[in-house]
Amino acid sequence: SLVDYDRLLVCADFDSYWDAQMRVEAHWHDSKEWWRSAVLNTSRMGWFSSDRTIREYATDIWKALE
Repeated sequence: SLVDYDRLLVCADFDSYWDAQMRVEAHWHDSKEWWRSAVLNTSRMGWFSSDRTIREYATDIWKALE
C-alpha cells in the first residue's frame, strides 16, 4: 500500500535515506574516525538547557513573558 498511496511520503526519499545509512555504517566501522566525530559533535553542541529554551520561546516567540 505504500507504493500506491504514500500519504506520509515514507518512500519518497528512501533511496537518499538508505545512502546516508550506508555512509553512517561505513563511518562506524572506522572506530578512530567515529570517536573523533563523536567528540567533535559533543564539544560543538553548545550550551543547552530546556529551561532556557522554554524561556526563550515564551519570551521571543510566544510573547508570553513580556
